[in-house]
Amino acid sequence: MPYLFDTDAISEVLKRRPVPAYVRWLESVAREDQFASAVSFGELYRGAFRSPHREKHLQQIETRLLPALTVLPYDSAVARVYGELAATLEQQGRRLADADLQIAATAVHHGLELVTGNIRHFERVPRLTLNRVLADAR
Repeated sequence: MPYLFDTDAISEVLKRRPVPAYVRWLESVAREDQFASAVSFGELYRGAFRSPHREKHLQQIETRLLPALTVLPYDSAVARVYGELAATLEQQGRRLADADLQIAATAVHHGLELVTGNIRHFERVPRLTLNRVLADAR
């Protein structure tokens, strides 16, 4: 099963004490089934550049995370799905932050299950399949 990892699911492994059950599960997922959105990496880079430990965080992104995940672009095909999802949610009065919706659109477009600890943010997105392993492990 291929997975798209939300920003919180990616950053969990960089914590001093990541959730052990999540780490064990992650170790069982084949490398070729691990994907991330370029939007998530933008969020990670933003956090690194805001940190007083900038170089440490940049190094972790570039030496640990980028080699471990296939980064999918936010392109015109994903943007179309984003537009459709955003319009649907707005009509329902259930908006979602743009970055979260862009990540969700990436998962929907590529047919990937989204791994996130923020189930509440994403459960309203139509056609999005969620993986609760991180949320349940917390």
